[in-house]
Amino acid sequence: MRPRHQVNDQYFEDDTLALHAHADAIRALDEDLGTGDLTAGLVDPRQRSQARVMAREAAVICGRLWVEATLLRLDPQAELVWYVRDGQSCSANQVILEIQGNSRALLSGERTLLNFLQLLSAVATQTAAYVRAVEQVPGNRARIVDTRKTLPGLRLAQKYAVRCGGGSNHRIGLYDAVLIKENHIAAAGGVTAALQRAAEVAARASFVEIEVESLDQLDEALAAGAQMVLLDNMNLAQLHEAVRLTAGRAILEVSGGVGLHTVADIAATGVDRISVGALTKNIQAIDFSMRLTQL
Repeated sequence: MRPRHQVNDQYFEDDTLALHAHADAIRALDEDLGTGDLTAGLVDPRQRSQARVMAREAAVICGRLWVEATLLRLDPQAELVWYVRDGQSCSANQVILEIQGNSRALLSGERTLLNFLQLLSAVATQTAAYVRAVEQVPGNRARIVDTRKTLPGLRLAQKYAVRCGGGSNHRIGLYDAVLIKENHIAAAGGVTAALQRAAEVAARASFVEIEVESLDQLDEALAAGAQMVLLDNMNLAQLHEAVRLTAGRAILEVSGGVGLHTVADIAATGVDRISVGALTKNIQAIDFSMRLTQL
């Protein structure tokens, strides 16, 4: 029976994710506001406004918790109405959110909330494009998976955005799973030795995976009992052969050389997972705007 990769979902429970979003918002606002917003201070502190947030291009939306944490930090009485939820698609020039609140708060929080939206929606949108590409492959079973190539301090936010785009998460960090890479193998004295050492901590890890760079290393890893193998920078012929040699004994993941123009061909080899650093690393922000009208 093919081994299963159990994803640890505790970080994505609503309460836990909201706490992370709150901390991210505080840090971002402190960075932007410093000792106070000099420009927003020109506005009457009692004035209230309505704001509309619009997507200037088609996108998969992500970032609700971070937007709300930002605004409610500045105005706990602010009211938000979402027209497009996380994970849903919007069209160009569609209003996704309306807000009523203190004018100073809306002005001071505008750039921060848009920064969260433009980044996280970009990750979700890019992920959705990869997911759609592999879904077109007949008989495909490959999942699109993220990596640790995230912006420092925003890893959980970006990994949540990957989920909103239909992708899956790899390990959260170095503490929740074992991924034995080429330098670990070299330091441990080889594939077999590294897997033997990994067995000592396997009970504390959500999974143990080993990276291989050749079919010979794959043979050695399978013989040593590997249940998850990362096939690094292999060409399509090697991937087809790796799937044949493995014959369902381990989960096979691909990394390296993955792009929108190659991902469908990679999925067609029969691998189980395709990890894509570009989901969180090589992204172009989605264009959003916010317009205020005085109440």
